[in-house]
Amino acid sequence: MVSGHRKALEWLWKDRCTIYRQKKVTDPQTKLTDFVESPLLENQPCKLSFETLSENKGDPVAVKAQSVKLFLSSDVEIPSGCKIVVRRFNDLQREFVYSKSGEPGVFTDHQEIQLVPFKGYA
Repeated sequence: MVSGHRKALEWLWKDRCTIYRQKKVTDPQTKLTDFVESPLLENQPCKLSFETLSENKGDPVAVKAQSVKLFLSSDVEIPSGCKIVVRRFNDLQREFVYSKSGEPGVFTDHQEIQLVPFKGYA
């Protein structure tokens, strides 16, 4: 049963994500095996969050970095190495492509996953 808190959170999440993974496929005629991208989960409600981090370790020039976090249902499990495509529907539709970085922070009604730019399947 989905709690009232989760329903309220998911109602606020306007972004949608699709999770892709590599799937092993063997051609029956040639017996050659290849990997194809296949959707694991589609159109999942989520929230993409950006945070700019500044770091100044005594240098006169501060280093800036961006931290990207994905909020989604705690029922969803994303294996390592997957490609995560997040679509944002505002006045200007945007698409972001990431990969999971480390273990998610799983809570009662949601989970938080640190993301890094997708550079290809491992």
